Amino acid sequence: MAAPTHQPSLISLDTLIEALPFFGSGKKASDKKLREGLEALGLRTVEDLLRHYPRRYEDRTRFDRFPNQATDRPLCLRGEVTDSQKRYMPGRRSFFEATVEDPAGDVMSGRIVLRWFNMPYISKLIATGQTLVLYGQPKEKGRRLVIDHPDFEVVDEDGDTEAAEIHMDRITPVYGLTAGLAQKPLRALIHRTLEAITDEDLPDLLPEGAFEDRSWFRAKAIRAMHFPSQFEDLDSARRYLALEEFSLLQLALLRRRETWESGGGTPHAGDGDLLNRFLKALPFSPTGAQTRSIREIRADLEAARPMHRLLQGDVGSGKTLVATAAMLLGIEGGYDAALMAPTQILAEQHWRNLRERLEPLGVTVKLRTGSRQESGDDLPLFAQPEPGASKLGAITVGTHALIHGDGGSFENPLGVVVIDEQHKFGVAQREALAAQGSRPDVLIMTATPIPRTLTLSIYGDLDVSFIDELPSGRGKIITGIRDTSKIEAATDFVRDQLRDGRQAYLVYPLIEESEKIKSAAATVEFEAWEKRFEGWRCGLLHGRMTPEEKDAVMTDFRAGKIHVLVSTTVIEVGVDVPNANLMLIFNAERFGLAQLHQLRGRIGRGEHKSYCILMIDPENADARERLGVLEETRDGFRIAEADLKLRGPGEVLGTAQSGLPDLAFAEFLTDTALVQRAREIAKGMMECGADLQSAASTANA
Repeated sequence: MAAPTHQPSLISLDTLIEALPFFGSGKKASDKKLREGLEALGLRTVEDLLRHYPRRYEDRTRFDRFPNQATDRPLCLRGEVTDSQKRYMPGRRSFFEATVEDPAGDVMSGRIVLRWFNMPYISKLIATGQTLVLYGQPKEKGRRLVIDHPDFEVVDEDGDTEAAEIHMDRITPVYGLTAGLAQKPLRALIHRTLEAITDEDLPDLLPEGAFEDRSWFRAKAIRAMHFPSQFEDLDSARRYLALEEFSLLQLALLRRRETWESGGGTPHAGDGDLLNRFLKALPFSPTGAQTRSIREIRADLEAARPMHRLLQGDVGSGKTLVATAAMLLGIEGGYDAALMAPTQILAEQHWRNLRERLEPLGVTVKLRTGSRQESGDDLPLFAQPEPGASKLGAITVGTHALIHGDGGSFENPLGVVVIDEQHKFGVAQREALAAQGSRPDVLIMTATPIPRTLTLSIYGDLDVSFIDELPSGRGKIITGIRDTSKIEAATDFVRDQLRDGRQAYLVYPLIEESEKIKSAAATVEFEAWEKRFEGWRCGLLHGRMTPEEKDAVMTDFRAGKIHVLVSTTVIEVGVDVPNANLMLIFNAERFGLAQLHQLRGRIGRGEHKSYCILMIDPENADARERLGVLEETRDGFRIAEADLKLRGPGEVLGTAQSGLPDLAFAEFLTDTALVQRAREIAKGMMECGADLQSAASTANA
């Protein structure tokens, strides 16, 4: 196959597709379908078109022998049409049928029947005597070998055809489509565009020598991703373009950090007395990982630049203690601190726990949520302040209300901001809250275990502290998978735990029944559980309840007045009831692994052995295998890696909320070296004043 020739062109990445000289006029029905399909996919410019990379590839580089039986894979065949005609099914529905034979075949083999249903135009394209190149998977229909709806091209009298060169006799790209758009016209359009655009119109964004193989450059990588000469080229092309994407991302993250630090910070030079009194009052000693993280944060707070740190730890590792230490160090100097939580339930839990620990030290803890604003001054204290304790800066705990209207005002300058579960907020909300202070120090907590490559990609502008050990005294969690036919045995087990004085969570994926989704719902099942657990009190908790209703239920559950909590995933993050040692999760196959790990983290917080039972649909054969990792380990990083393999980072974290851009080539479990190389490239570009973004703009000009 001849390599595409590259003549000087008048097109660029910004050229509209409809302005391409070889794009259809739109008068033909096929042109209209192509135009509508491109619009539906959001493809308007040449850059959009070339960034629409194949979803997979088919090996059509060699012709197979005509088989005499069905095959387990598609074949690429070349044969002569010996018969073609319209046929009819019962009910007078018609289809087109063509018989293709291998000239080298014998009577027993070398003959395949091709069929097309509801495609009357095919009869105008195929005629007896033509030679076809076709691709499809033969199946046995009676005594015949049949291929339904094969991809094909008609070979001209010279034995070749331009269309066959695009669609056959090569590693053929297969693109994502939309209704009405077919592979062949889209593939042909991309092929002609790559022929028309020059390498100069696809300039490199990476510095010279940035990629490990100097023979690769941007234009070569883009061409290879669409029409590779050999499968080995695909890996090099992907890695080159992934390095380019990672470098652009890292540069943006470094510039964000530079902007954050450019105005200088506020050194918190307190003597640490308040922190020491807090730590001494604890009924336990912090773990080594907690102590190390506090030390790292203290160094940040004493520096002239504002802190921008991620505190990453598994479920139950004690991140809140470290965050509290950070806020205490901040308010020692007369500043206020803020803790922002993703849900009102978690915000109120933080508020209660902080008041109990800190008000005896003279620290005011306030609450700001969408429905509640509590100053703490007019409420009964959990304990009286220590004699002689002075009134210090305040800690305000809240949700989104902290960054909206009056809910976000602070009496003193805002010195330290703690954000719990960053990926549930988004970068814009983090920056909006921080903007209410004068370059406050920011600490972000997350219990979502993230592999290193993904951490560098999302949080590349942050320093990272890891809490990699759990506090002592935590009970063991035993996880088991059961199908719903075992519900009576599971119910008996819950009763046994209730008789021992424990409490239980029953978690459902839905609030109410849905016609579209086959899953149990919390509100529907609640009454049934009340009857099953007669003599014990059941509570219901879900996202449509008012804040006051949720608060009342959680207060009673914490106090042991509710024994069984029937809930949706509103309890996913941070809810802490040490006496609750049992969790049943229904339709567990509907949850991601990381989310199940988060839910499971609500138990195992006391001294008692805990149990998490994943109830699954017995007809879902894949669920048991997928969920098996939860039986094997409590290591959040192993679980996160398994989740990423199955779902990808966008679904695991929520792409829009995490601030993670749409990276087409990233493989987060294997590209650690590429991300580290991208950070080096971005730092080098920053130091020499170059800008990959301007290079990107030039490429699009």
